[in-house]
Amino acid sequence: MVSQLKMSKTVKIIIWLIVIVVVIAIGVSLSKKGGDTGTGPIKIGFVGPLTGDAAGIGENLRAAVEVARDEINTAGGVKGRQIEVIFEDGQCDPKAAVNAGNKLVSVDKVVAIVGGLCSSETLAITPIAEQAKIPLVSPASTNPKITEAGDYIFRFVPSDLFQGKFAAEYLLKTMKKDKVGILYCLSDWCTGIESVFKQNFVDGGGKIVAEEGYQQDSRDLRSQITKVKAANPDIVYFLGYSDASIVGLKQLQELGVKVPIFGGDAWDDVKIAEGAGKAANDAMFSVTAAKEYAQSFVDAMKAKNADKELNTYSGRGYDILKVFADIMGRVGVDSTKIKVELYKVKDYQGIADTYTLDEKGDLSSANYSIKKFQNGKIILVQ
Repeated sequence: MVSQLKMSKTVKIIIWLIVIVVVIAIGVSLSKKGGDTGTGPIKIGFVGPLTGDAAGIGENLRAAVEVARDEINTAGGVKGRQIEVIFEDGQCDPKAAVNAGNKLVSVDKVVAIVGGLCSSETLAITPIAEQAKIPLVSPASTNPKITEAGDYIFRFVPSDLFQGKFAAEYLLKTMKKDKVGILYCLSDWCTGIESVFKQNFVDGGGKIVAEEGYQQDSRDLRSQITKVKAANPDIVYFLGYSDASIVGLKQLQELGVKVPIFGGDAWDDVKIAEGAGKAANDAMFSVTAAKEYAQSFVDAMKAKNADKELNTYSGRGYDILKVFADIMGRVGVDSTKIKVELYKVKDYQGIADTYTLDEKGDLSSANYSIKKFQNGKIILVQ
């Protein structure tokens, strides 16, 4: 009898150990798939600059994602489940982005991430997403390094391998400028596009007469501008985010730089046109070409007080969430299955662009427009 009791206790202990092991295994499995339980809202993460240098673009992108979320949920969600987007402030800064990414993956257990916006944000969080096997799609990060960031990393905006080449050819062939002075911030976006532009400009027969970098948070560019002016360029290629660009455009005018100014896609922010005022007039920039937004989207953004800041990234963030919802409606919330379906995106008709992703998770082609600042507004040139 005693022996049987001992055996019974032993069996119970073994059973409980087996249960504990199974529970732990299930927990580990769920954590690898974003921790989704199959009930309640589906959690999607967002990382973008909600404060700081590029907050105007970041807040507008947030509003566009909210519009997509509201439309999905109003239509019944994904297989009856609502979408919950958890917004985190990446501040266009690697450290802040890492904190945001870790929270979304480890605490919130999201199944996918929209973001980051700035390349510095995205490059900082891609290792986190890749290790956790959480699909991440950026609507705006263009640094070429993102192409090799991982199997779970995608973007709905072209690499700067396209934009840098386009800008170089536009300055040389269309504007007929062959002596350029470069002014660029020391961030992943600025350095990435500057490197590609420089190579293509020189290969095309142009000459770099000055090349001056500045810290992203700098608010005094006089020293760099003075050196660029002294090199006597026939055009200045100025790469920067909103706040530094406002300062730089004003100081270019103050220091008597008379040659044309040309920038990159981060200038697609009306905050620059308004902040720099007349100093920004006629400064041009390249930006990924986008479709004309449907009036329904414009009205929805207006309802969120975000229509004033509409730019090419707004619709791309909207499109990413719509693609996530479409995929999850077909294959569920398993992160690996979502990843596999992202590689199959071909000729997807979004509100901002038509998307086809290649084997690296990049857009397979790119088209660009030229815009300029004029009297506090942004105007399409071509």
